[in-house]
Amino acid sequence: MRSRRVGVATFYRLMAEYGSARAALDALPGIAQAAGARDWCACPPEIAAAELARGRRAGAVPLAIGGPSYPAMLAGIDDAPPLLWCRGDPARLDRTAIALVGARNASSLGLRMARRLAGAMAGDGHAIVSGLARGIDAAAHDAALEAGGITVAVLAGGVDVVYPTENAALTARIAESGVLLSEQPMGLAPQARHFPRRNRIISGLARAVVVVEAAAKSGSLITSRDALDQGRDVLAVPGHPFDARASGANMLIRDGATLVRGADDLREALAPPAAPAARRRTRADPPPPPASAGPEGAALDRLILSRLGPSPTLEDELLRDIGVPPGRVAPALVALELSGRITRGAGGMLSRPSEPAAGDAAASTD
Repeated sequence: MRSRRVGVATFYRLMAEYGSARAALDALPGIAQAAGARDWCACPPEIAAAELARGRRAGAVPLAIGGPSYPAMLAGIDDAPPLLWCRGDPARLDRTAIALVGARNASSLGLRMARRLAGAMAGDGHAIVSGLARGIDAAAHDAALEAGGITVAVLAGGVDVVYPTENAALTARIAESGVLLSEQPMGLAPQARHFPRRNRIISGLARAVVVVEAAAKSGSLITSRDALDQGRDVLAVPGHPFDARASGANMLIRDGATLVRGADDLREALAPPAAPAARRRTRADPPPPPASAGPEGAALDRLILSRLGPSPTLEDELLRDIGVPPGRVAPALVALELSGRITRGAGGMLSRPSEPAAGDAAASTD
């Protein structure tokens, strides 16, 4: 992972092809040479040893994917970091997590809402995940700690680097009572390109992402897109239309995100759906009605079903394919799922149930 030009995707591809890190490291110079890279070499062992030593001095431990302390939710995303540095007790990562993200230049109302949501959900036993930026992030971390709960800060730089410096005291408190996480090397100062990659870890750790305030083009919207790609719930707090800090959250609600007015709305959205009563089908049973009401709803149902098959499809790919606004598609997907006409697998993958064989179909109506 510390070798030049070896990113997450390359790491997994090499491990799959060569079976072990040792074999992959042995093969890397030849691969680089064949690709035309000059003067290329893998990360020297002394560099890796120095990073491990620096981590020990900072009180950090490495968490490798597949290991017992690696966060289970994060391990399930497609581009999970192969290695994380952790300051704080890794056992704190076992709690169900809610991510709260938003604007750095947050309004007083936004900060108050972030604190209320974080404090309430931490009091319910959820871990609060955010990015330790100024504004909404810092308010969420602080409120979770004040409620006696757990908070997880995902950093764009090394876990031993305080950024921004104004959050030095908060960083120390999180290291003591929560968790600081990063996939970046120890000692690395964060750069602009690191923040979008950091955001996928925030959403990957969480069951749901709540956007409190966000501009139309902001890192919080990147986090929400990552969340959708990972099959997480996306929720947003509405704001005044004239406030640019609320434009991104309002756009998310327009496009189908769940509106959050307070902790009770969040609790309701996270509650598991009630299981429908089981009932045997008989020959007299009518076919299931269209999942969405009205002719337009039925047409949308048919369009969705025509693009799905037994092979799982990402919801984002389906949305791009059918070209219908997400706000219209989301309710139709829920209705189709509840009616059993589509299924949602891990990572939000959608598919149609396989048709039973002729004999099975006959037996199921006896």
